[in-house]
Amino acid sequence: MQFVGIVTKVLNLLPLLSVHPSRNRRIMSGASEKKLVRIEVTSDTVCPWCFVGKKNLDKAIAASNNIYNFEITWHPFQLDPDAPKEGIDKREYYGKKFGSQTERMEARMSEVFKSVGVEYSFSGLTGNTIDSHRLIYFARQQGPEKQHLLVEELAIGYFTQGKYIGDHEFLLESAAEVGIVGAEEFLKDPNNGLKEVEEELKTISRNISGVPYYVINGKHKLSGGQIPEVFLKAFQVATT
Repeated sequence: MQFVGIVTKVLNLLPLLSVHPSRNRRIMSGASEKKLVRIEVTSDTVCPWCFVGKKNLDKAIAASNNIYNFEITWHPFQLDPDAPKEGIDKREYYGKKFGSQTERMEARMSEVFKSVGVEYSFSGLTGNTIDSHRLIYFARQQGPEKQHLLVEELAIGYFTQGKYIGDHEFLLESAAEVGIVGAEEFLKDPNNGLKEVEEELKTISRNISGVPYYVINGKHKLSGGQIPEVFLKAFQVATT
């Protein structure tokens, strides 16, 4: 008798399903109706505005992930291709680059970083970023999510903890933290990923004068450490 009762209830629902077929399709499809937003980001791992832009981009994604599905790809840029691989003290480097404006720059960056919830650290070394870009390229082979997480991990270490972006120990710690497999073997050979990164530097970065630089769905372009609202508007424009 219990089985008959269940069958009766199902049969009673059939007229309702036929009356509202489109409504039922919407309910059944759920997340499949989300619009896809593809974001190509060009950045350098020692660029503070790139990290600020990422934090704001992440806020915009969190605020709209009920509307969109996101696919994010990171591409390399080098602010100073001739920076030493052995590293140089950050304050010494900034002093040479910005001269009398160094203190004002440091104060400004501290203020901006606080606005996105992190403390900017001027301790440690800065230097050549090519190995970090090789690792980010390698992470992409294991999925865009891991690549995105790695970019965050590297930025946290470099900008807030005084870690050196060219230090393989730091790079490997960051890779392990986000679950990247095979990073040590990959980085050990300086030629691994080098050709691919250099190719991207030529083809993607050559027409860009500064970073961060974003291309959304191949048509909407932004530059600089934009606020979340700008990204949200860009998502809307790029999907209509």
